[in-house]
Parts: sequence; C-alpha cells; structure tokens
Amino acid sequence: MIYNKMYKIKFFTDRRGSSPVYDYIKKLNLKQRSKIYKYIEFLRDREGYLDEPYSRHVAGKIRELRVDFSNNHYRILYFSFINKNIIILHAFLKKDPKMPKKELKIAMDCYNNVINNPQIYED
Repeated sequence: MIYNKMYKIKFFTDRRGSSPVYDYIKKLNLKQRSKIYKYIEFLRDREGYLDEPYSRHVAGKIRELRVDFSNNHYRILYFSFINKNIIILHAFLKKDPKMPKKELKIAMDCYNNVINNPQIYED
C-alpha cells in the first residue's frame, strides 16, 4: 500500500500565539495577497521544493520563496520540517539585491524557535 500524505503549510507562531508572517500577508492588497498564497500553494504541491526563479537556498535549511509583483519583490523564508510540514518563518519586501542580514537573522531566530519547540508544529 502506498501512503502519500500531503505536505502542510504552517506559519511560525510567536510566544503570544500570533503569526507575524500571516499578519504581514493579510495587510497586503488583494492581488498581492492572492499571488503570494498561490505561490505558497504551489510550494506545498511541489513538496517544499521549487527551482529558481521561484525559490532558492538562503542559509542552512532555510529557502526563500520569491514572489515578484510589479516592482515589489516579496520574499517568504521557509523550511521543510518533520512530518511533511513546511514552516513559513518570515516575510518581507526586498529592496536591495542582497539578502538583508536583519531579515535573515529574524528567520534564523524563528527557525531556532521551531527546532527548540517542535511539538507546536508536529501533527
């Protein structure tokens, strides 16, 4: 018997129980939000891995989902976790050609939080 469990998307949750990424996306206009959700769904369908230009490796296990909307370049930082979970760590509007160190540090802090509290994200 072949059992193909679907990958799930989960947003990083802070200590207060809120999701900064979900809140960030929710504040965007409908077209931007729709395109980001479409890319996240595409990421889920592809089991957490997309080739360039849609995604690329950033550091360690963290990858970036690249969503360009006109002149806005949104970056969604994520990684694949146990039990086929894709954890969305951080989102921001990229303004420089290089990955801002500040944004990467936020994603790394979120990653470490997930690794140290895996029970929150396991199913």
